[in-house]
Amino acid sequence: MFVNFLSAVWVSLGQDVRRHNQEDLFTPYLLSAGFASGVFTLFLAVTMRRRKRAAWILNLVLSGSFLLLFAFAMSFPEIRRYAQNWVSLLLTAGFVGALLVGRREFYAKGDRSNPRLAVAVAAGGLLVSSLLAALLVTVTNTSSLAERSTFLERWRYGALRLVSVAVDDSHYLGISTPGWVNVTINVVSTLLFLAVLYAAFRSRRAVDPISEDDEKRLRELLEGHGERDSLGYFALRREKSVIWSPTGKAAVAYRVVGGVSLASGDPLGDPEAWPGAIEPWLAEARAHGWIPAVMGASEEAGTVYARHGLDALELGDEAIADVGEFTLDGRAMRTVRQAYNRVKRAGYTVSVRRHADIPADEMAFLVKKADDWRDGATERGFSMALGRLGDPEDGQCVMLACSDGNGELRALLSFVPWGPHGLSLDLMRRDRDAENGLMEFMVIELLRRAGEIGITQVSLNFAMFRSVFERGARLGAGPVLRTWRSLLSFFSRWWQIESLYRANAKYRPIWEPRFLLFEKSADLLRIGIASARAEGFLEAPGLPKWLHRKHLASHR
Repeated sequence: MFVNFLSAVWVSLGQDVRRHNQEDLFTPYLLSAGFASGVFTLFLAVTMRRRKRAAWILNLVLSGSFLLLFAFAMSFPEIRRYAQNWVSLLLTAGFVGALLVGRREFYAKGDRSNPRLAVAVAAGGLLVSSLLAALLVTVTNTSSLAERSTFLERWRYGALRLVSVAVDDSHYLGISTPGWVNVTINVVSTLLFLAVLYAAFRSRRAVDPISEDDEKRLRELLEGHGERDSLGYFALRREKSVIWSPTGKAAVAYRVVGGVSLASGDPLGDPEAWPGAIEPWLAEARAHGWIPAVMGASEEAGTVYARHGLDALELGDEAIADVGEFTLDGRAMRTVRQAYNRVKRAGYTVSVRRHADIPADEMAFLVKKADDWRDGATERGFSMALGRLGDPEDGQCVMLACSDGNGELRALLSFVPWGPHGLSLDLMRRDRDAENGLMEFMVIELLRRAGEIGITQVSLNFAMFRSVFERGARLGAGPVLRTWRSLLSFFSRWWQIESLYRANAKYRPIWEPRFLLFEKSADLLRIGIASARAEGFLEAPGLPKWLHRKHLASHR
């Protein structure tokens, strides 16, 4: 791969490699100067590193065929007399032998739909790219006999250019195009080739979301162990999948995004049974070539995951308000107290009810208002959001509806259950024209009236990199920490990193660290992209939706 790329930019080396592939000389398997060959070998190297069985089969077929061809060629004396040919034969044979010896190391399965998808991409892509090539040739044709060439001839010429830049022009007297056109068409063919390879070797894109039986069993686990993790209820997001321990006492909820098997929060159920769910989850990820990762795990769960080979990176802290300890009294709470009193004097009121206690027609109205106030077309959330509002199965969720002095609805907060006596923030929506400080007013109302619904603790927003902002602002903070804090503050202009920390800190909460678990540092970029896609901050790239295997519906 390296030699292929190097020879593509190093002219003399490229000429040497090409010369050694002519007449009575040949180079080892896949050694051929050029970017196209370099990209192909790079793709195979990446897929082999991910232990793809299909890549192993393709490599074995190609290298085995080359080895047989080389062995046959060596039967001729004029071929056998060159030492380079013997070296090429031995290197190719060594590669084939290594593939055979290490065959058990390549176990990752692809999606069953890959062959059909690859054929569809190849057929459709070849048709479209050849037509585009014919159109480009037609537009840029500078031949004096251009009127004598037919569209069929230009189409055939463009199709041949897709295969090679070095096409014999003597058969196309009515066609003459600039050199850049020929190169552009050939680049299109390279991109098409890569798309076919991607379709053929892609990992399985998803597994079935949780079934009705899975959801019922998960709710049973939450009833018995739901107080352990404030994010436990979010495992019920219906596009997630679930893997159970053999005893059924624990489960890992996850979603596959961009080749990453992304779990969120802690495993559900009895901590003693967690390893029984973690092990099959990891085994499934490796079987399909997925990268395993966990978002937002607690320290307890992170320790268990670490025993199974995952490393930990602190993401930030979860703000937890203890109802019994919360008070608006004191100098430290003066700013919050003043904001609360200002909104209250403006005539705003808050209702606090379980979803099950809200009439159906009123709930439909609340859902509509929440959709109207949503920031953007995408419903964001994965690890700390339920992704649905008003579902009859979520009757124990708590809704806060805030109205102004005229009785007009201005803001909504929805919380999911966290065990029998806790709540975890799910959704925040407000009218942009409403009074500033409305959300703070609603949170304080919940904390002051929590006894009405038997609540003792509330999990608020997650503050990413909270410790950096806190320690970086202290006297004596080092230059590295101050630089890191300044960088995060800069990005907070777009992603509200620091503002979320400040918004949570005003309640003087208990900070609980949350961790990202991963296997290899080299995978962090892909995990970050997959996390952003899962949370709704990035649109999913890739092939057209009509080529993808259809997913089961997320909502029943």
